[in-house]
Amino acid sequence: MEGSVELARQHWAEGYRRLVRAKEPEPRLYARLVEQVEVVTTELRRRIGKSFTLAELAAAYARADRWARDAIEERAGSADWMSSATTAADAAFHLYARGARDYRP
Repeated sequence: MEGSVELARQHWAEGYRRLVRAKEPEPRLYARLVEQVEVVTTELRRRIGKSFTLAELAAAYARADRWARDAIEERAGSADWMSSATTAADAAFHLYARGARDYRP
């Protein structure tokens, strides 16, 4: 399980880096990503709650492709939501991981 958690955290960190990099050169993309991150974060709160471990979060991530895209699509403000959904989901997991009981930077 440790290896899958670390691999998931690498994906999450890369998604967060893509989010941050979009801020200056592409403000509209950045705004869309932030909205999508909020959607995924809301779903994470609903699905795993506020008390969780990184392993539990990684398990949710393994099943997130479908539900994260569905949640983003349902609340999408633009037609091009799909192009940024993976980055938004990864960034949301990265930020949410900081609340894990066993979080370490």
